[in-house]
Amino acid sequence: MSGRSQDTARVDPIEAHVAELAAVLRGTDRAKTRMLAELREGLLDAAAELAPGREPDDEAAREAVRQFGSVAELAPGFQHELTLVQARHTSGRILLLAPLLLPCWYVLAAAGPTAHGLPYAAQVLLAHLGGTAAAAALAAAAYLAATGPLARRLATPARLPAVVAWTGTTAAVALALSAFTLTLASLLTASRPLCALAGAVVIVFHARVAASARACRECARLPATA
Repeated sequence: MSGRSQDTARVDPIEAHVAELAAVLRGTDRAKTRMLAELREGLLDAAAELAPGREPDDEAAREAVRQFGSVAELAPGFQHELTLVQARHTSGRILLLAPLLLPCWYVLAAAGPTAHGLPYAAQVLLAHLGGTAAAAALAAAAYLAATGPLARRLATPARLPAVVAWTGTTAAVALALSAFTLTLASLLTASRPLCALAGAVVIVFHARVAASARACRECARLPATA
């Protein structure tokens, strides 16, 4: 009974090391899972090499972990890669969703004038917000280029992920204000269903961009090494 309890309580040094590293890293789930899987595979291979002719034991696993480095040593490099991936993810989301304010502006323009004069004022506001979102999309495209083919020739600036995060925040605010404008306009125009639908779609876009920008800010705040 005692031996069985000890087997149940046994902790695999490699799995414990990977779990400890996973707890301090921030980034997209897919990239994080892939990187940790590669680390686990590398540790298992190293442990097998340290125990030739027999099954790797805890001693070999602990030695493999020691050779690979502690969590404090590994985390900055892993986090650097995850931060770049998250920033690219955020940039892609901005580039995809922010320009969609343009068709929403056409929806509002097609609503026509009212006695309250709101649609025209809303069109002007939405045009400015659309311009802001378009500028954010251009900045996101530049970041994707800087971390794509150009990254082979030019080093990625350390502050660029933070810039992407705040660019995403700006785009998210523009989308939120646009959704509010479309919803308000839907109450005062004949094209109420169409404006209300456009407002609902834009608020979904806002939620997606805001969540990605928030994750990017969290990653950019963490220490990392190039």
